[in-house]
Amino acid sequence: MKIRTLFALTLAICAMPVLAHHSFAMFDGDHQILLKGKVTEFLWQNPHVYIHLEAPDAKGRMREWTIECANPGILNRTGWKFNMIKKGDQISTVVAPLRTGEPGSLLKQVKLADGRIFGNGGPAGPPNISIETGKPLPPEARP
Repeated sequence: MKIRTLFALTLAICAMPVLAHHSFAMFDGDHQILLKGKVTEFLWQNPHVYIHLEAPDAKGRMREWTIECANPGILNRTGWKFNMIKKGDQISTVVAPLRTGEPGSLLKQVKLADGRIFGNGGPAGPPNISIETGKPLPPEARP
């Protein structure tokens, strides 16, 4: 009887979903950048929403940026909608770029074509630069 109970308990523990998630260590949150460009794709999906943005890099070269956002649940709670960004939209974003220098990033804030501004939810953290100018925000002005 003890062996059956132990076996059942072990099986139940092994069947539980894994609740792991990656960290944001791959992104440089201290050196955020302002990207302005044209949306080439908007993917509203789990586990993360993605914005693909054609925008210039620091050297002025046009690049296809992959911008990682929170999951749809978090974004819904902060006011996002699945259809608020469309292919061809001109948007501005504050992002934490990949430390590798590749054109990938973590969203901090987005300004839509109609002027509305949205964050990426609490886990991503606030922007430390202005979405208007790209200049550093003083700590008391950060959302």
